[in-house]
Amino acid sequence: MPVPPRLRGETLTLHVCYLHGFGSSPQSSKAQVLAERLAAHGLRLHCPDLNEPDFSTITVSRMVGQVERDLRELPPGPAVLVGSSLGALVAWHAAARAAATARPVDRLVLLAPALDFGTNRLRHFGEPGVEAWRREGWRDFMHYATAQPRRVWFELYEDAGRFDSDAVEVSQPTLIFQGRHDTVVDPAMVQRFAAGRPNVTLRMLDDDHQLHASLDTIWRDTEAFLGLAPPTRAESG
Repeated sequence: MPVPPRLRGETLTLHVCYLHGFGSSPQSSKAQVLAERLAAHGLRLHCPDLNEPDFSTITVSRMVGQVERDLRELPPGPAVLVGSSLGALVAWHAAARAAATARPVDRLVLLAPALDFGTNRLRHFGEPGVEAWRREGWRDFMHYATAQPRRVWFELYEDAGRFDSDAVEVSQPTLIFQGRHDTVVDPAMVQRFAAGRPNVTLRMLDDDHQLHASLDTIWRDTEAFLGLAPPTRAESG
């Protein structure tokens, strides 16, 4: 997939925004690796905390709105969204909505993207779990950043139904990384999603949902996708 000339230019700063997954945080291992690798190119990673203001009231609408506001506040320069799991769903819909604004997204990198979260929620949570969640109004989920269960209101489930990834138009170049052994996001779903979109390149990896064993491969492909030249020995040392 060719890299647009605007990403190769040296006059504008490239802004890379990382959107973490559900129950994660800006301090996740993938965010740290990405920040370190971008720093070698003199770039700073923007990593909003999608848990704010409170994890219990998290919704896809709130996260998409937060990303939209953050994009508007960035200085001039091309913007790239890197989304992990549920953060990838947020990135996809934020890019679709930003296309008609003065601050569009140039391209996307999606890691184990939960693109069917809005339309296939029962598969993610199970019918008994959803009914109990609906009845109680809240449900505990493990928040991996704090290593503790945290309460989340049922509004997350209801709101997610508004986000059909197949129904929105995203024309930006998109690179997807998906593990073949992912038990959270269905690899077959991701393959079907990518197959019908000429702007999407899919890299299938011998890995699970976390993709921790593939971080070096992910970075090399992302570096090329963004048109970043590998740093010289003098620059990296």
